[in-house]
Amino acid sequence: MSTKAEPKEYRLDVVKWLLVIAVVAVGVVGNSMYSAQPLLYRVLALLVLGAVALLVALQTAKGSALWRLLQESVVEVRKVVWPTPQETNQTTLLVVVVVVIMALILWGLDTLFGFIAAKIIG
Repeated sequence: MSTKAEPKEYRLDVVKWLLVIAVVAVGVVGNSMYSAQPLLYRVLALLVLGAVALLVALQTAKGSALWRLLQESVVEVRKVVWPTPQETNQTTLLVVVVVVIMALILWGLDTLFGFIAAKIIG
């Protein structure tokens, strides 16, 4: 019977998430209570509390997994071969032409079926 031991730093995840919730709650309640204070001070306080909550959340198992995912995403985005402006313009023009052609075909079919329906009904 093999049990997978949790790494030591992730043992108190529940406490850390409760702390994150508490910090966010303090920010919401404090922003409401100090609504008479200048907006700049409230925004700065919320930014500080948000940074603290984020730092605590990143210390959890899910937070560190999310951070690794974001880092790997940046690596993958760097591997993407982005189209040149000429390729982008050509593709956009092709899409516009196809949309116009399809619109004309659908307009023609709608007109034809409307004409046929008018002849049958009327």
